[in-house]
Amino acid sequence: MTRPAVRGYTLVEVAIVLSVAAILIGVAVPGAMGMAQKSRRTDAVAALTRLQFAQERHHAMHGFYAADTRALIGASQVVSDARLYDIQLTEATPERYTAQAVARADGPQAGDTACAQIVLTVVGGVPEHGPTPACWVR
Repeated sequence: MTRPAVRGYTLVEVAIVLSVAAILIGVAVPGAMGMAQKSRRTDAVAALTRLQFAQERHHAMHGFYAADTRALIGASQVVSDARLYDIQLTEATPERYTAQAVARADGPQAGDTACAQIVLTVVGGVPEHGPTPACWVR
């Protein structure tokens, strides 16, 4: 009587497959986390862009930029739509203003050290985006 062939994987083969899978996951997860942070920056960019449009509308109607977001139509929120950023108007004069979106300490963007504060400065209607153009990639 012949013994049937045994089918299956050895413990060594399973260990090798698991090791390779762990290495692939170790490489892929940090990259995916970075991409997720970059994509969530659009929440701040959208909020600051909305504030910029509202400021320009206010300037056209009144001749000066608003010093308080509550005076702006359509951009009076102090939190971004997805609640990832606090929106602040930090400086305002009749001809310039600076607004910033600050990552909320209790949110997923708190670890985004490169763009924890996304800044918009407008002087005479000309915007400057900070801290780097990479933070404003849409």
